[in-house]
Amino acid sequence: MENKSATTNTTNTNFIKNIVIEDLNEGRVDTVVTRFPPEPNGYLHIGHAKSICLNFELADEFKGRTNLRFDDTNPAKEDEEFVRAIKEDVQWLGFEWDGLFFASDYFDYMYEKAQLLIRKGKAYVCQLNAEQIREGRGTLTEPGKESPYRDRPAEESLDLFERMRKGEFKDGEMVLRAKINMASPNINLRDPVIYRISHAHHHRTGDAWCIYPMYAFAHPLEDAHEAVTHSICTLEFEDQRPLYDWVIQECETEHVPHQYEFAKLKLTDTIMGKRYLKQMVDEGVVDGWDDPRMPTVSGLRRRGFTPESIRNFCREIGVTKSDSTVDVKYLDHFIREDLKLKAPRTMGILKPLKVVITNYPEGQVEMLDAEINSENPEMGIRQIPFSREIYIEQDDFMENPPSKYFRLFPGNEVRLKHAYFIKCEEVVKDEAGRVIELRCTYDPETKSGSGFTGRKVKGTIHWVEATRAVPVEFRLYEPLVLPEQEEKEEGSTFLDRINPNSLEVLSGFVEENMKDAEGNDKFQFFRHGYFNVDPKASTKDHLVFNLTVSLKSSFDIKQA
Repeated sequence: MENKSATTNTTNTNFIKNIVIEDLNEGRVDTVVTRFPPEPNGYLHIGHAKSICLNFELADEFKGRTNLRFDDTNPAKEDEEFVRAIKEDVQWLGFEWDGLFFASDYFDYMYEKAQLLIRKGKAYVCQLNAEQIREGRGTLTEPGKESPYRDRPAEESLDLFERMRKGEFKDGEMVLRAKINMASPNINLRDPVIYRISHAHHHRTGDAWCIYPMYAFAHPLEDAHEAVTHSICTLEFEDQRPLYDWVIQECETEHVPHQYEFAKLKLTDTIMGKRYLKQMVDEGVVDGWDDPRMPTVSGLRRRGFTPESIRNFCREIGVTKSDSTVDVKYLDHFIREDLKLKAPRTMGILKPLKVVITNYPEGQVEMLDAEINSENPEMGIRQIPFSREIYIEQDDFMENPPSKYFRLFPGNEVRLKHAYFIKCEEVVKDEAGRVIELRCTYDPETKSGSGFTGRKVKGTIHWVEATRAVPVEFRLYEPLVLPEQEEKEEGSTFLDRINPNSLEVLSGFVEENMKDAEGNDKFQFFRHGYFNVDPKASTKDHLVFNLTVSLKSSFDIKQA
């Protein structure tokens, strides 16, 4: 595939894009090839989405290719469930890979390269245990100590390595180490382990192998085998780049990829470490990887986020080499922006209070016009029923209100959205003194859209007609984790930061015309926010609405 000189501006400029442009213009690269290389040991989260967008959109912009490659070199933690989930998430985000690969596709190739290193005197079989190897590596300021097996003859290491493959040794009994420099200031070059024994069943190769390459050895070889030009990863791999380059050089690969690092995404009030997410799933803190409180792509999807909103967010936060933390409210901004012209407006009552309009004819139901989306008139209008009995929000009534309270209270008049003015005449309470019903009157002259100008009211409240209302469940969310305290209590863990109020479940009502709503249908409930029909928890007879995001936020987009 031929590329002309690169000057396009489809995506925001960043330092990696500038490198790609220079590589193309200088003729160092003909076709841009990137890859997204997840390990199938969990579900993808919003941080992975940033990497996905970067890799796929960069290659797309310059008419290149992007591979989806699973780094399945640790069979004890990997599963086909995660493979399926990752594929689904990448496609849902709007991307299609050019090649689908697995590290396990290259096990024979990697084994041959390891043998090459042994023959060249660049690798040896070591029989120190994991703790001894760790101690022998030294510290960031002190050099390591050479293994007593470091000068083992190549023939002996080749024989032992083959016997390792045949399964003659137990897990941890021996490893293959690269022979680099135990005095290197970069601890990653102090004879790192590149193969270990693991008698674990692999999700693709079964029991064909009992030795597996380490990620730091496998990854550069995978990139080289796929002719990747720009191997993009996060900053924690910057110190491993010399090892990456060493593997490419000493394994004498045909293609020479280059690694570039960028700062990973960090969000306020959010934990994204995969092992922490897995722990919350395993311990039942959440109801699965796709719990709407989770920062996983599947959790965000179930909560109601759209692929467009996530892609726009990832583009706008940019790509840099400087660590920083993004306010999670910035992510909320993009879903509001995406849904404001798409989501139908409707009315839902989260905490119902019954209202009887005493002077409205019994048994009569009239249909009223209501716009589907006031910001997008092309979506048209809908009709909603109105009758003698309705539900309003409990919070829209106060028996003894403070000053400047403009909603319903005894003797006060408000407008019902899309309907009439009503006036509270009587309050009905139960034996415990709780308000259970209001008796009101309406003024038939004040019908919405009739042009009535006789008087004005300061408050407008929403409602749902009671006899045809659809009972539903609302799930309201707050951040799953509380802000980290500067002073931590001794022995505390991230589980101590779990927000006990992260989920509130309410039983309420929605308009009749929503009875046929389906999973992932999205709506804006008047005055409440944007909601998504939960595709997992909802049934035809029991709709569940997840709060995606509130209507407004104190977050200043200009400061983002």
